[in-house]
Amino acid sequence: MFTRTDFWIGLVVGSIAGAFGYKLMSEQSMRIVAPAAPVATAQGVGEIPIDELMRQKERLEDLIAERQQGGVQA
Repeated sequence: MFTRTDFWIGLVVGSIAGAFGYKLMSEQSMRIVAPAAPVATAQGVGEIPIDELMRQKERLEDLIAERQQGGVQA
């Protein structure tokens, strides 16, 4: 069995195909997981202006208050 060249050729081709498939699937899974993770930029945290963050904070606080009062049903 191990003396046949067909076996060795199949083993090499199968190993290469498996390695390529594994690399492709790991890259695919990283692309799916990546949007859920925060994006790190070269500018860091200073990318969003403080006034925009304050507006978002106020909006979130208003939404939380509405939800706690029962104004919005989920």
